[in-house]
Amino acid sequence: MVALKTFNMTGTAQDAVEVNAAVFDTVSSDTLVHDVVVGMLAAIRQGTHDTKGRAEVSGGGRKPFGQKGTGRARRGSSRDPLLRGGGTIFGPTPRSYRTNITVSMKRNALCGLLSDRARSERLCVLENLTIDQPKTKVVVNMLDSIVPERRRTLLVTAEYDKNVLLSSRNMQNINVRTAAEVSALDVIRASHVILQKEAVSKLEERLT
Repeated sequence: MVALKTFNMTGTAQDAVEVNAAVFDTVSSDTLVHDVVVGMLAAIRQGTHDTKGRAEVSGGGRKPFGQKGTGRARRGSSRDPLLRGGGTIFGPTPRSYRTNITVSMKRNALCGLLSDRARSERLCVLENLTIDQPKTKVVVNMLDSIVPERRRTLLVTAEYDKNVLLSSRNMQNINVRTAAEVSALDVIRASHVILQKEAVSKLEERLT
């Protein structure tokens, strides 16, 4: 078991929370984390880019100029890629960038990144997270008390909380995810991670 620092919304230290070492005290290779993050970024790409080759551009029905006597190259079509308005040589075409990233790879990478944040004391547990109505000032004050250096922070909640989401969406230095959807990409983009106390058990259930 591993003990994580725990705070309330005012930044007051609470009793440490014991968590599963299989999730918060593991080591993942840098290669694995790199492959997972690159794979997840590649899956976001739409791959709808497209250019027209020589056979796709319009025109080219008539020889642009005579074969001899002009002192120019022997052009047979205005669709030649070397001419203005011609086709594109080796241009991008629609494709899928997805790679084979397995569920176990994603799980191991996420555990490794959470463990790294815990070992460097950049991961803590938040107790009594309650926001009665959308209010950005509440989240600002909470972050000032827990992460005073204003580094980019990932807040992981147990369930979807509309008030938490609305209170933080105008802030550039915080990202909110639920325990069911948080990924290695979310963790690696954040300098600090704050886990709602109720989200810890859900993360452990998901990752073990």
